[in-house]
Amino acid sequence: MRWLVRFRLGVLAALAAGAPAAGQSLPAGASRQTTADALAQDAAAVAPRLAITTDIARRQLDLQQASAAATQVLADRYSDRLAGVALVHRPEFGIVLLLTGDAPVPDAVIDAAGTPVPVTFRTGARVRLTDLVQAITAYQGTIRASLASPPGLGVDQRTGELVAVVSGRDVAREGHYALRDRLATLTHVPVRLRVVDQPTLDMADGPGVEGGGRMIGRVPGDTHRYLCTAGFAVTDGVRAAMITAAHCPDDLGMRDADGRERPLAFVGQWGWGNQDVQLNASADPLDPLFFADTAGTVSRPVTGAAPRAGMRAGDVVCHRGERTGYSCSEVELTDFAPAGDLCGGACLPTWTTVGGPACKGGDSGSPVFLGTTAYGILKGGSYRADGSCAFYFYMSTDYLPSGWRLLTVADPPIGAAPPPVTPTLPPAP
Repeated sequence: MRWLVRFRLGVLAALAAGAPAAGQSLPAGASRQTTADALAQDAAAVAPRLAITTDIARRQLDLQQASAAATQVLADRYSDRLAGVALVHRPEFGIVLLLTGDAPVPDAVIDAAGTPVPVTFRTGARVRLTDLVQAITAYQGTIRASLASPPGLGVDQRTGELVAVVSGRDVAREGHYALRDRLATLTHVPVRLRVVDQPTLDMADGPGVEGGGRMIGRVPGDTHRYLCTAGFAVTDGVRAAMITAAHCPDDLGMRDADGRERPLAFVGQWGWGNQDVQLNASADPLDPLFFADTAGTVSRPVTGAAPRAGMRAGDVVCHRGERTGYSCSEVELTDFAPAGDLCGGACLPTWTTVGGPACKGGDSGSPVFLGTTAYGILKGGSYRADGSCAFYFYMSTDYLPSGWRLLTVADPPIGAAPPPVTPTLPPAP
């Protein structure tokens, strides 16, 4: 079933940035970053959020990436007791593993690209990480049915709790502690409530990016033009395509730096459970680039992707939406099932939330990244009473449609039309 969020030009919010097609020029004054320059920009953006200096933030982003593999080894080693993994940024960068039971585990040090990183083991968690995820899956339907507004449900790996993102109306009706205790009794896991004043929504409406990332479409029988966000370039090995949100029109075009619209043929859309993604193929080759600044004048290459399985609370990621611009913040909840029926019904606990600081309607589809590493595409978010962004959540690039993968700088050009072939005729008799 196709589902579509409608919007009018000039009334609602703008969508997010994308990748220019190869052979098209970048907007005037645009530049292309190196990986080092990209991480330096992200460090400067997140340093105030972490209350550390830009130089310290830059070193920590390197350690974040370099420590991922070693952290996964530790998580696997203690999987029978693992309740969560989190990064800490102050007073120094470190990793915390939360374990069930009281049996102590000595603190350790891991090597992250030549730098020692302290690992602290905290014990006393009541349930394992897998128990928390299974509780969401098993009791999501019952919880939704018992509340006026279906909540979002996610895992806080810092505390080893199931976090229920509920409406103020449900808390007022039942009482904060009564509701928390009822959900904890139902699910058999620790529960913490987080109250939001506006429901979780998809973020798709409004005018999009100029020069490279703007995607324009129409719905048959509708006179309005619809604009969506281009996220990352992908390939199935034969074709090149752009990914965007699944609720965009089927027929889309991309506006290049010269203002010309280039058609992007509809391939398919996947908007159920753990996906919110649409593919539109390009007749021209696509470069693995995306915009990573508010003005849309700085592009970055895609060098790889971060798997969802390795996400830790406290990981820093960034996003760039045309409505809210560029910002960086920390991962809050992993294994998150968004509220409502945003996935053609209830969502699966496969999404990841990020603590803003900026998101608004219109950022749907925007690329989520760190440096030149792709993490996913933004789907939706929740807002406080004053309209500020409480958090946004994104789909991991792990859930690209089967047979498709990200284009990276290591790939040869893909998607160009083959050269014409002149047939060889036999000699005339």
